[in-house]
Amino acid sequence: MSAQQNSPTIEELEEQEERLVFRRFTYEDAWALGSLLVDLARARRAPVAIDIHRAGQQLFHAALPGSTPDNDAWITRKRRVVERYGASSYLVGSRFRAKGSTFEASSRLDPDAYAAHGGSFPVRVEHAGVIGAVTVSGLPQVEDHRLVVAALERFLGDAQGSPGRSAD
Repeated sequence: MSAQQNSPTIEELEEQEERLVFRRFTYEDAWALGSLLVDLARARRAPVAIDIHRAGQQLFHAALPGSTPDNDAWITRKRRVVERYGASSYLVGSRFRAKGSTFEASSRLDPDAYAAHGGSFPVRVEHAGVIGAVTVSGLPQVEDHRLVVAALERFLGDAQGSPGRSAD
């Protein structure tokens, strides 16, 4: 079964976004989350670039072996979708596909500046909304998305049980 056939549903994607919310998001959190993503990607030998932005500032960036400058361009395009729509790039693309269209055909946005492909996920903070994005590029889009979600689940799960983490 291909990764696309095993794609999450819109309902599953929306549930992820409702569940994966921070209480606050600091510079230290960005470093810890980015480092966790690097560890997960290395364990999978994933040729990815990883980026975390908050309020227009890049807080973390890593490029692993096998990634290319094109991955950085994809990161920027996917992150812009999160910033514009307040939802993961994969969810935004899935919503367009569910309507029988594509993001590129229907969004009226420049495809050189925006890409609704999986891999960018909103950094959502309680009582503040979307303040940034964590983005991965280098794998098929559903795998980019899953890598980010796995890191967020682990980070937020660990943080809730650890009084020192600011996600508490």
